[in-house]
Amino acid sequence: MNGIPLAPTIVVDLIGSAFSIILTFMALRYAVFLVRRQSNNFLWGFLFYFTLALCLFAISRGCGHLLRQALVLSGHEGLWHDISPFSGGFNTLLMISVAAVTIYYHRGLAAYKAIRNEAHKLGIANAKLAETAQKLQDMNNALEEMVDERTRDLSISEKKFRHFFENSHDMVYFCSVGGEISDINPSGMRILGLDTRPKEFNLLSFFHDEDAVAVYSSALQTDGFVRDLDVTVHSQDGTLRHMLFSSNALIDDNGVMQGCEGVAKDITRIRIMAQQLVSQEKMASVGQMAAGVAHEINTPLGIILGYAQLMKDDFQDGDECYENLKVIERQTKTCSKIVADLLKFSRQSESSHSELAINDIMEEVLSVSEHTLNIDHITVERDFQPDLPMIMGDPGKLRQVIVNLINNAHHAMETAGGTIRIRTNLRPDGDQLLIRLEDNGSGIAEEIKSKIFDPFFTTKAVGKGTGLGLSVTYGIIHDHNGTINVESPIITDKGEERPGTAFEIHLPIQ
Repeated sequence: MNGIPLAPTIVVDLIGSAFSIILTFMALRYAVFLVRRQSNNFLWGFLFYFTLALCLFAISRGCGHLLRQALVLSGHEGLWHDISPFSGGFNTLLMISVAAVTIYYHRGLAAYKAIRNEAHKLGIANAKLAETAQKLQDMNNALEEMVDERTRDLSISEKKFRHFFENSHDMVYFCSVGGEISDINPSGMRILGLDTRPKEFNLLSFFHDEDAVAVYSSALQTDGFVRDLDVTVHSQDGTLRHMLFSSNALIDDNGVMQGCEGVAKDITRIRIMAQQLVSQEKMASVGQMAAGVAHEINTPLGIILGYAQLMKDDFQDGDECYENLKVIERQTKTCSKIVADLLKFSRQSESSHSELAINDIMEEVLSVSEHTLNIDHITVERDFQPDLPMIMGDPGKLRQVIVNLINNAHHAMETAGGTIRIRTNLRPDGDQLLIRLEDNGSGIAEEIKSKIFDPFFTTKAVGKGTGLGLSVTYGIIHDHNGTINVESPIITDKGEERPGTAFEIHLPIQ
């Protein structure tokens, strides 16, 4: 054995030690490269520590071999024997480190896989959560758009309702079961004669008839609605209005009535027009009857008057028979005048229409009657619009109309005096003239207002009127294609009432 040369072995040992160091450092360098690229990768981290331990082991082992060869070749073999236990121990320690790293790799790898698996699950959960969050975000955006669209629709609907509520000419209201009004539009306030909302505001308190209250409440409770109920309503100032109520009950989820909502239309003007139409038809019928009666009576009255006048010639003035014949003559003439008035009322007498100025007609009548009015302390106020257009009419009959109206006003104020106001003007539409005659007398009772144009209806004492004055007036105005209306009490420009009577005549210009 001593004859075998050791040089090749030593060379191989030295080269192998050097190569082991170089290769382990190359492996370490690559492990560092991998760790830098993926610092969270468990496998690359294990390889880094494993190659680091191998590098240390290769350095320790290679340096030990080099040192041994150097000491042996230099004759210091004893010194090597002293150092070799330490070198071997250090190499063993590094080998144990490599073995420990290798042993715990499997457990670390299992833990790493478990962590990766949980991380994968967590990633899937996070992805699903992100997907769900995106869906929720999309739903939230869609919901916001739906809310915005619904809000816009509600805003448009509210504006439409508010416009209808505020601008409707009918009364629109909301009230409780007991009739307490919670909301009402401006037209409703105006119809009820209110400027501000009162503290106690109950709709039923404005009903003029208690029976109407019972019918209204019963219909809402029983049927759940009221349809076209005609109710007389008194406003705050006492004015009576005819209203047509339509209302629906407001029911909650339990079927309990919580209140009602409704609309009420003011039909006072329609009722007045209907009454006027009935009156016109009645007047036309009475006129036809009056014309027939007048024609039938005229002939015998003329014969009686003629014979009475002839018989007067047979007696002396002052004789009893002569005086009796004068009574017959006087009463016959009175009957003839009544017959003539009946003919005028029935419009059977001939009319002669020509161009005339209405202000001139008014002045002609007042020039004759004003003195008599002044004697009874009645003054006349004129408000004649100048330069009124000419109209076609019968001057004599129109004078008679004004005389009849002035006489009625005179009769209403003959005991206490007062003022007669006469106004003429052109209506805003420019198609009609207006004649308005007002007095501040006692006025006309509501219950007889619809009868004043009836023939033979009068409130004057016996012997002071035949009841044909206003009937004839009505017939003349109607013959001129005009209208005549009465107002009592008088409504001022401020909407207030005052005692008196006003007659308004509308005459067409052409």
